[in-house]
Amino acid sequence: MDHYHNLTEMLALNNAAHAYFDDLPDYVRDMIVTRGSNLHSCEELQGYAEKLLRGDD
Repeated sequence: MDHYHNLTEMLALNNAAHAYFDDLPDYVRDMIVTRGSNLHSCEELQGYAEKLLRGDD
């Protein structure tokens, strides 16, 4: 599992994470960006996005 400093670094260095992020609805991307400094892996990004899509947060 790759570990990144934050969301910005992850999206810049990981094409798969960037593509996944781009495919998310706008409101989910906006919420993720506000928490970007706390996301350090693709698994964390995907887990948080799925949580938002379910309406758990």
